Amino acid sequence: MTPSVPSRCALLVCWVTGIVFTGGIQAAAEGQDAGATPGLRAGASVVDVTPTKLPVLVNGGFLQASSATVHDPLFARCLVMERGGSWVAIVVVDSCMIPRDLIDRGKELASARTRIPVSRMLVSATHTHSAPAAMGALGCSADPEYAAILPDRIAAAIDRAVASLQPAQVGWGAIDDHQHTFCRRWIRRPDRMLEDPFGERTVRANMHPGHMNPDAIAPAGPVDPALTLLAVQSRAGRPLAILANYSMHYFGTAPISADYFGRFAADLARRIGGPNEADLPVVMMSQGTSGDQMWMDYSQPRKDPGIDRYAQEVADTAFRAYQAIREYRADVPLTMAESILTLQRRTPDTTRLAWARSILEALGDLPPRNLPEVYAREAVFLHKDPRRELKLQAIRIGDLGITAIPNEVFALSGLKIKARSPLSLTMNVELANGSEGYIPPPEQHALGGYTTWPARTAALEVGAEPRIVEELLRLLEQVADRRRRSDSPTNGGYAARILASRPLVYWRLEEMDGTTAFDASGHELHGAYQPNFAFFLPGPRLPGFLDSDRGNRAPYFAGGGISLQTRLPAGSSTAGFWFWSGLPTDARPNLGTLLTLQAESGGAESLSINGSSGAAHPGVLLYTLWPSGKAFAGKTQIDPKTWHHVAMVREGRRVTVYLDGREDPEILGLEDELISPQPVFEVAIHLGGLTGQAPSFEGMIDEFALFDRSLSHAEIAPQATGESRIRDRHLQ
Repeated sequence: MTPSVPSRCALLVCWVTGIVFTGGIQAAAEGQDAGATPGLRAGASVVDVTPTKLPVLVNGGFLQASSATVHDPLFARCLVMERGGSWVAIVVVDSCMIPRDLIDRGKELASARTRIPVSRMLVSATHTHSAPAAMGALGCSADPEYAAILPDRIAAAIDRAVASLQPAQVGWGAIDDHQHTFCRRWIRRPDRMLEDPFGERTVRANMHPGHMNPDAIAPAGPVDPALTLLAVQSRAGRPLAILANYSMHYFGTAPISADYFGRFAADLARRIGGPNEADLPVVMMSQGTSGDQMWMDYSQPRKDPGIDRYAQEVADTAFRAYQAIREYRADVPLTMAESILTLQRRTPDTTRLAWARSILEALGDLPPRNLPEVYAREAVFLHKDPRRELKLQAIRIGDLGITAIPNEVFALSGLKIKARSPLSLTMNVELANGSEGYIPPPEQHALGGYTTWPARTAALEVGAEPRIVEELLRLLEQVADRRRRSDSPTNGGYAARILASRPLVYWRLEEMDGTTAFDASGHELHGAYQPNFAFFLPGPRLPGFLDSDRGNRAPYFAGGGISLQTRLPAGSSTAGFWFWSGLPTDARPNLGTLLTLQAESGGAESLSINGSSGAAHPGVLLYTLWPSGKAFAGKTQIDPKTWHHVAMVREGRRVTVYLDGREDPEILGLEDELISPQPVFEVAIHLGGLTGQAPSFEGMIDEFALFDRSLSHAEIAPQATGESRIRDRHLQ
């Protein structure tokens, strides 16, 4: 859940006005005998869930709100499939979030009517922020009268979909849509942190920074651009249903409304089915892993296409994906698995609890009026309910996998599941079978911000995300009956060139999670990530990576570093890597240490970026020898938010620094001392600076290679090949 972002667009009434219509027009009896019609059967339905009693509470913001106006109707859309006695029922409800107990009641009612096991039912919310409050969240309580009607409506959707069962066939596909979803959580400058609701300055990353805000450096994570479709047809080829999935939070419109999800469904149905209402398929847009995703591109000036145009453009993309599906099959495997995962909540300590109770005592029976009051009430909720049970599911339909997650999930988590899934195509449905709040990857907790503040909307233990991802992958393995895939990056042309140069250490820095920077050289000299980081941001655009599905990726250093202990010859070594500095030149005296080689004997050498204090050399590279402090400055001002390649070569007592592969050295220093008197010495390597010691590097580093010999410029130049001087604000 995210407090609503207002929209200025005009609102249209949704084209669907009836209470119910079904995707299968033929009588259900046409396919009831599975023996007579072998293969898949499917049915679909739409049930109106618009509130009839107004006003109604709406929980799309921090504080309680209500609405007495219906701008467009809300629906529960259902797709039921059966093959050989194996059932799957998928329901998508136009709601912000629905609690598990309410969903379970709906499933039990549906099971009693249809005999489909409740373990074969998936019910999710679209996450429109303009729907009635089916559950309490932040400063808003649930609307009890509205919540009471939903279980029966969910059951009715499943029941009526079963009644429309007919012989069917399915196809699936996906298309990347980079134009309509972006990372909304941005990393702020370390000197521009914000306060949390508890009065502490902890916020390094937060949502909705504002367009081109100079205090916000870069997105805190990647984007999942995939728009994935499951298409269901009759055996004769007539469209019956579409299950779509896209990772975009919501657009924003006045309640009561299905937001863009309803408009998308109506638009795509018309494109596929034509002008006659009887021919329209049931179209369902499920919510992907959008916990940190939104339609605004904060790296660019503000543009508001309006909700109708936005929905139309996403439907355009979905229609292209639909048209590209070439094969439909009736003989697909149809399997489903479910498990319960118990997790702890981050409950308040005695000090926080006392703070919360003092605020609530003064508040009395009134609803919260500000953020401290909201989070004080949430602290008491967590104290009373410290443990949660999450229902996780995985479905296999042919070679398409579907996961169901009762959380708001970051795009990176969805990308992990997709990359490791044993099935060739996977969609992740969030806010399914309940709503247990955000699950930031563990490293994101250190960056703070709204999605980490303890509340029912973000309370699960710091390690919740890896446990959930692991369990979902286990369930996918179970339904697929095969092992998960490896997400290790392939070595394209650029990496092959590096490896051909025989590095001692080669950190690709493509990690999605964990604490290890894996060494691709084969020497197993792995680095150790030290907090604070964000993983899997877009790296430099290098040949050999541009055609890859995942592209080139890099970690963001937000005060953290990567460390390694190894041995080097004292007078012969080379270190080369790409870097992207996030700070302007005048941000501080030293913009950050890129690399330090520290000998066991105490000597060290470092490469940093000079800041505003070096009046003679602002914004240039600075090579420094320690403990003498002897320093040599570069010649080129390093523009912020621009990828550069640097190589530091030691040959005897001479150190040469090359920038961007240019033959003319950026720094040429003649030393009268080495960092170690030993021919071969123990060295601690710190990439991004010494963790916990200022000034740490603020930005990205990628493709780090360390050699135990001096490389010539001719050997270094191919490593610097790429679009190195392209200013890259648009980090999506």
